[in-house]
Amino acid sequence: MPEEPSATEVFREVTAVGPYFAVEAAVGPGRPTGFRPLGELYDGGPEGFLAERIATVSARLGTAESRVAASITQLGLAARLWSVTLGAAVLTGTVPDLAPDRAYWHHPPHGMLELRLPAPVRPADLAGALRDGVVTGALAPLATAVRAATPTPVSERLLWGNAASALVGAVRQLAAHRPDAGRTAWSLAGELLGHAPLAGTGTLHQTSFRRSTCCLYYRLPNGGLCGDCVFRTPPARP
Repeated sequence: MPEEPSATEVFREVTAVGPYFAVEAAVGPGRPTGFRPLGELYDGGPEGFLAERIATVSARLGTAESRVAASITQLGLAARLWSVTLGAAVLTGTVPDLAPDRAYWHHPPHGMLELRLPAPVRPADLAGALRDGVVTGALAPLATAVRAATPTPVSERLLWGNAASALVGAVRQLAAHRPDAGRTAWSLAGELLGHAPLAGTGTLHQTSFRRSTCCLYYRLPNGGLCGDCVFRTPPARP
């Protein structure tokens, strides 16, 4: 019987896909230096990381609309969480552990979220493990925290649309990197999009996806529409 790959080996293969898939193993007891437990990412208070990050994104993108900055922030975080977990599932048949007290993160002032995760597990049901670990365990508390950290309410349905869009984006990158794994990636995406709360967030037909909401990117200065946007032309702005 072949030996199970180590966490380092799994994450090395996932990281090779691209920047959004970069992840390292959390080695040894205790938190890695400079990192925080993943549960602290879901602090939606006015002094928490998300409020600070949304303000930073708002200033960087030149928008005074906090809900627009909140949407873009959450979309980027969802893309990171989906990329590392879906990448491991498709390429190695394992699912990384996103437990709030065992997974760790660091977000530098310039750059994307860095992740240090414990050893992944090999579940019998990949889609079910991704729903439990990513959708319920990570994206749901993230959406709640983003809404709590945003002065102007941002739609929960919009945030789940972002999560669906991030999932499909991760699938596209995986399929481009490893065409032989594309069928597995699209199949998993179809299963995940068929269950609440992702159900109804968009329409997936083979490898084409159109979401049922808009991430609000068009409201940025010089912003436009994303490729999977529900709109065909940018709505008129008041």
